[in-house]
Amino acid sequence: MLLGETVGVALGALRANKLRSFLTMLGVVIGVGAVIAVVALGRGAQESVNARISALGTTLLTVMPGQVVRTGIAAETDRASLTIADARALQEANSPLISAVQPEMSRNFQVQYLTSNTNTNVLGTTSNYLEVRKYNLAAGEMFSEVDDKESRRVAVVGATVAENLGIALPNDLVGQNVRIRGIQFEVIGVLAAKGSTGGFGNPDDQVLIPLGTAQFRVFGTDRIRQIGVIASSEATIPNTMAEIQKVLRREHRLLPGRDDDFQIRSQADFLNTLGETTQIFTFLLSGIAAVSLLVGGIGIMNIMLVSVTERTREIGVRKALGATPRNILLQFLIEAVVLCLLGGIGGIVFGWAGAVALAQFGNFNTSVAPSSVLLAFFFSGFVGILFGVWPARRAANLDPIQSLRYE
Repeated sequence: MLLGETVGVALGALRANKLRSFLTMLGVVIGVGAVIAVVALGRGAQESVNARISALGTTLLTVMPGQVVRTGIAAETDRASLTIADARALQEANSPLISAVQPEMSRNFQVQYLTSNTNTNVLGTTSNYLEVRKYNLAAGEMFSEVDDKESRRVAVVGATVAENLGIALPNDLVGQNVRIRGIQFEVIGVLAAKGSTGGFGNPDDQVLIPLGTAQFRVFGTDRIRQIGVIASSEATIPNTMAEIQKVLRREHRLLPGRDDDFQIRSQADFLNTLGETTQIFTFLLSGIAAVSLLVGGIGIMNIMLVSVTERTREIGVRKALGATPRNILLQFLIEAVVLCLLGGIGGIVFGWAGAVALAQFGNFNTSVAPSSVLLAFFFSGFVGILFGVWPARRAANLDPIQSLRYE
C-alpha cells in the first residue's frame, strides 16, 4: 500500500469520528497552551525585573544590614543596623571611587489629603535620590540639602499616590498640604511615573521626605534601611566595594577576623538572584503544566487502544486485501501523531491568547518566545509517537483470521 493511501485512510478514520477526535486532542491543547502561557509569564517577569534593575544604572551598589548569628543560628529578626552615621562616614571618606551616597529609611504610613487617604511607603532620603535612583519630576521640584538639614516638612509624592488621593494632574497637588502620620507636609513635587513591573513592587507608590525630617519628626530613629552608592565606573566596582567595606568596618569597630555585619550588593547580584528565582518558578510551573500534556498523551493512547478494538474486523479485512503489518502500524501511528500535532497547534493558539489576556487584563508582563512555541509543537508530535506506538503495534500484530471472525 502506498504511503499516500495510508495517510488518507488514517485521516479518513479521524474525520469519521470528529467529536471523539476533538475531545481526545483537547488534553494536548490544554497542556501545550498551559506550558506556553506559563513560560511566557516567567519570561516576561524576568525581562521586567532586568529592565527595572538596569534602569537604576549599572554602577549602583546597595549596602544593607547584615544578619547577626547568635549561637550558630541566624534568625530573620536578628539584623545588624545601619545608621545615618554610616552614610555620613561614606560621604566624608571623599573617595574618588564613590560618586554619590544616598541613604534611606522607610515605613508604611497613612497619607491623607482632604477627604482622601492612602496607605503608602514613606521614604526618608537625601536630595540626590532622583539622581541615584534615576527618577524624573512630573511637576514641582525636589527638596534641597537645606530642607534636609532644617528638617522641613516638605514632600515629593509618587504618581500612584497622587492618583490614589484623587489628583488627576500632578500640578494640582503641588503647593497643597497632606498629612503623613497626622503631621502636615507641603507637597513641593510629584514624581513622573515609572510604571509597575509585574509583581516586583510599584516604584510609583511612595512619598519622599527629607532624611532629617524622617529621623526627628516621623520615624524617631537614626536607623536606615539601606544606602545607595554610585561607583565612579563599572570598572571600579570591585574597588569601590572594597572601599565601602573598609569604611564601614572601621565605623562599626569590627576586629580583624570578624565577619562583616553588612552586605554590599551590586546590580549584577540582584539580576542573578532574581533571575535564578524566576527561572526556578518558571521550571516548576512548566513542569506542572507539562503534566496535563502527559495526561493528554495517555488519553490519546487510551482512545487509540479502544479504536483498535472497535476496528479489529476492519484491520482483518485490510490485511486480507494485502495490507502489511507495517502499513497497519503506520496508519495508527499517523492517527496518533496527527491528533497530537493538531492539539499542539490548538495549544499554541490557546497559550498565545492566554499570554495576551494575562497582559491585557491581569497587568502581568508576558513574553512569548518563538523557541517555546517550536519546542511545544515538536514535543506534542513526540507525545503522539510515544503514546501511539503501543496501540499501533497492537493493531499491526493482530492475526487476520482471528480479526475477521471478531464480532
